[in-house]
Amino acid sequence: MDLFFEPLTPISFLQRSGEVFADRIGVIDGERRFSYGEFYERCRRLAGALSAMGARDGERVAVLAPNTHMMLEAHYGVPMASAVLVTLNTRLNTVELSGIIEHSGANYLLYDSAFKEKAVEIADRLKTARGIRLTTIEAGSDNRTNRTSQYEDLLASSQRVETLPEVDERGLLSINYTSGTTGEPKGVMYHYRGAYLQALSLVAHTKLDESSVMLWTLPMFHCNGWCFTWAVTAAGATHVCMRRPDPWEAWRLIRSEGVTHLCGAPTVLSSLANDSNAAKQDRMLKVFTGGAPPSPSLLEQLSSLGIEVTHSYGLTETFGPILICQWRPEWDDLPVAEQARLKARQGVAHLAAVPPRVIDREGNDVPADGKSIGEIVVRGNVVMRGYYRNHEATVKAAPDGWFRTGDLAVVHPDGYIEIRDRSKDIIISGGENIASIEVEQILASHPAVLEAAVVAAPDVHWGEIPVAYVTLRPGEHVSEEDLIAYARQRMAHFKVPKRVVFGDLPKNSTGKILKHELRQRLWQALQ
Repeated sequence: MDLFFEPLTPISFLQRSGEVFADRIGVIDGERRFSYGEFYERCRRLAGALSAMGARDGERVAVLAPNTHMMLEAHYGVPMASAVLVTLNTRLNTVELSGIIEHSGANYLLYDSAFKEKAVEIADRLKTARGIRLTTIEAGSDNRTNRTSQYEDLLASSQRVETLPEVDERGLLSINYTSGTTGEPKGVMYHYRGAYLQALSLVAHTKLDESSVMLWTLPMFHCNGWCFTWAVTAAGATHVCMRRPDPWEAWRLIRSEGVTHLCGAPTVLSSLANDSNAAKQDRMLKVFTGGAPPSPSLLEQLSSLGIEVTHSYGLTETFGPILICQWRPEWDDLPVAEQARLKARQGVAHLAAVPPRVIDREGNDVPADGKSIGEIVVRGNVVMRGYYRNHEATVKAAPDGWFRTGDLAVVHPDGYIEIRDRSKDIIISGGENIASIEVEQILASHPAVLEAAVVAAPDVHWGEIPVAYVTLRPGEHVSEEDLIAYARQRMAHFKVPKRVVFGDLPKNSTGKILKHELRQRLWQALQ
């Protein structure tokens, strides 16, 4: 018997910070500020309220909200009630959200007042079509009447839980639904152990401490905010909530609240770098990015603003980041362009991760030569328990205990991994493989280009040809012919886009470019 064993749970981070940093500001949400002591108390009251309403062990509690204090509190209050957290993508429509709630088995829905119409429609739809009774709780103050919300009334009238529940560290903590960019959304099951280890690893790699201030530009519903919802609290740092990633407002908060850290996809960082309110800060701003490789030109631009970027790689299935492009001090003296090239790599396993493999079609590890391409496969404590109610998909994704990511990469001689493309995004033209990421980075290096995405178009002669979708910087202009000529000077001619389409790029809620929508546009244009 392990007399001194204690199951790992990220909820313990709030218990510690709620006591150690009880008088320090833990959460800022607009004009509202909560000390860690108040934050801890509110989460315990939320747990008490859910228990009093009938939430039992393993009950699913869904949350539909932007980055607010309520969404953050749900990350603690729900598991404190021994329930399972299901955060919802606010950009989905009511049919999609109803499907996720039904699939997860959630009987409770916490929602922000901004989504009241959606919440009411979801509850009506489930009751009418499925006979499911959904208990809804509205949060967010009514500025017209100055009345407190149902959520605040509930916290004020509820008895707090006095002790944290005993947990199985391999038990179900949350269900996160994939973005659905490669098919129907799947419910990814997170366990307590993985969330705990992921959070502590992020604390170490991002150098979070009690003086840090995190601006929530990354949606908390996405991989539970890459587990920073728990990591920031573990460090005793301050959460600054932000309802939407508006670049002008982000810069205002960076200055007014002394922000030291933020996260976001490269598209989010690009909007920050190119905002009229952008300016170099007195102290370094640490940024954690992922979702797609940032172009070297973007990294150079961010560096000029005093923004230190750490590139990461991960999926919903890996609790967010699982690879970190860990910086080495000996690289500090390299030219800026070379530093940017190194930072664009996905890197190595973080502290809590099992070293990944890159394997060929026969399942053998590719040589670390920076040229041989294989698929990234992962396993370990920061990989999901599996897909909820989808055993077949779980087995298919990990036939030998190694999860197939679908991302194609090379391993450099120093052991750092660099993605070449998603397996579905490789363009095969005349028998030659074209990595869309390589072409995108060349296009993004043009001074007039803000961002680019390259996809395959069917071609009678070549099989497939690359087509580029490009967004230009405000006030800039470049013709299709000039941009193609620019690319021809910098890459093999068979890789050069045969067409360039200018305009805004479709993105999901985390800023990831939706290439499947671009492919659909191409196919529709050919019909």
